[in-house]
Amino acid sequence: MWAIGDRKVQAGSDNENFTFLGKGVDFKGVVNFDGTIRIDGRLEGEIHTTGTLIVGEYAVIKGIISAGILMTSGKINGTVTATNKIQILKPGVLIGDIRTPAISIEDGAHFHGMCDMGAHKWVEEQQAPNKNVHDLTLHRGKVRSTDL
Repeated sequence: MWAIGDRKVQAGSDNENFTFLGKGVDFKGVVNFDGTIRIDGRLEGEIHTTGTLIVGEYAVIKGIISAGILMTSGKINGTVTATNKIQILKPGVLIGDIRTPAISIEDGAHFHGMCDMGAHKWVEEQQAPNKNVHDLTLHRGKVRSTDL
């Protein structure tokens, strides 16, 4: 039974939801969460959270992931979208396409796939030509006389 004092402490810490799928748990389907989730088991399907997804070293995930932050040291095979960042930690393996504004891959971790970090926005931007830039190819073949 919970003591009255314990209830007050527990009620005060409800600002952040924390969900845990432990080692040995096999789950198939669509999972939607708020807050932080840690997975140490196996999951096949979809995971959606605006918070942080922590994939433990022994976890195996196959499917679609969307999270605010993804930190993985487990095995992921699928499509990943992270609105803040992706961290692949040793001995993690991520196979699939990812979309995120920031990524870090620790030595000993592995990534195989396509990574979209929004660079297409920069490539598509076109700047007006600078008036102070001159085409030097027009002067090619012209030799300046050095006779004095």
